[in-house]
Amino acid sequence: MATTIEMPKLSDTMTEGKILSWKKKEGEAVQPGEVLAEVESDKANMEIEVFDAGYVRKLLVPEGGSVPVGAPIAVVTETLEEEVPGAGPAEKQPATAPSAQKAPAPGAPQAAVPRPVAATAGVGPARERVLASPLAFRMAAELGLDLKGIAGSGPGGRVIKRDIEKASSAGVAPAAAGSPGVREPPSLSPPRRPTLGGAGVPAAGLPQPAGPAYEDVPVSTMRKIIAARLTESKNAAPHYYATMEIDMKPAAAARERMNKLEGVNISFTDMVVKGVASCLVRHPELNASWQGDFIRQYKSVDIAVAVAFPDGLITPVVRGCHLKGLGSISREIKDLVERARGRKLLPDEYKGGTFTVSNLGMFGITQFTAIINPPEACILAVSAIREVPVVENGTVVPGQRMSVTLSCDHRAVDGAHAAEFLRDLKWVLENPAALAL
Repeated sequence: MATTIEMPKLSDTMTEGKILSWKKKEGEAVQPGEVLAEVESDKANMEIEVFDAGYVRKLLVPEGGSVPVGAPIAVVTETLEEEVPGAGPAEKQPATAPSAQKAPAPGAPQAAVPRPVAATAGVGPARERVLASPLAFRMAAELGLDLKGIAGSGPGGRVIKRDIEKASSAGVAPAAAGSPGVREPPSLSPPRRPTLGGAGVPAAGLPQPAGPAYEDVPVSTMRKIIAARLTESKNAAPHYYATMEIDMKPAAAARERMNKLEGVNISFTDMVVKGVASCLVRHPELNASWQGDFIRQYKSVDIAVAVAFPDGLITPVVRGCHLKGLGSISREIKDLVERARGRKLLPDEYKGGTFTVSNLGMFGITQFTAIINPPEACILAVSAIREVPVVENGTVVPGQRMSVTLSCDHRAVDGAHAAEFLRDLKWVLENPAALAL
């Protein structure tokens, strides 16, 4: 029986997925629990497993291709001879390689060779039938290899990925234009030259590059989800902002003392997260979300920490922060951040936060405002610790100041509650012994 494998819905917000890589090739046997493919969702990379034993008959989406949730991506059958929709039974492996036909005489007219439109399409003069997987066709085209000169090791003599890799390393002659699986290489634009005399002003006498003066960058699945969610948040939630400046000299001194202990590496982000958690216990109005007819206040303080990487950001969640010590929070954040940047988080590790902390201090940002991460009611933007002159007891002395800005959903949180929360957070960080409470 043929089984069609569909693109799964790996998160509540996922609408499409991208095939990052196939772990099995067409014609390969699979067992229950084996990984078939690695898929990029809106937040992380996930592996798709096979539930039934059989053979991979068709891979319907190329590597790098994106399809909507629920769309078919592969077909698995119990046997290689079993028919599947749109394909006949797999051909048997021939006992010997097909003999090459005699080459036409020089100058003789040659029949036009159609471009392949399916995995088994493509007829050439060196082989009556060119059998190749879709991935093999694409790889051959990219490498400029002639499929007619490559012996296939897949089912029925089909050329598969490993055959292309072997042929490429062995230096198989490039294919002629128009051969199956071959496309003409794109023409290369001349290299860009620097401009002189100001941005966008070309230097006199220098040739200018051909083509448009811009580049259209494809939008990743993650970026699409970020755009949709934050647009919804900004349009639906009436944001307001409250900023507080905090003296971080006591926290810096306490951190230095703690990090002298063996196996301890506390960051300022860790201290802020712990401080926020202790304050949210006293101010449950901020550990909440707007639900239309009611405001939901959460009993557990589950703080999401914003983590950025090249094509977007993700917010892994440290759950039950109000019940954990500073060291435990520090270790958990480091583990989550490392796996987030490797796109190895599970969905329940980046969903369900009740409050978000976003720290751009490591980039030297002195102050910024953040957009609320729905359905949460608040997000705290943490800036860099600056060395500034301050007045203490009528004397100017060196100080260390950090600006934090709280973004709130005014439907759920009033300004007075936000001000009281920031006042208490300031006191906790300026008296870091309170972090142990």
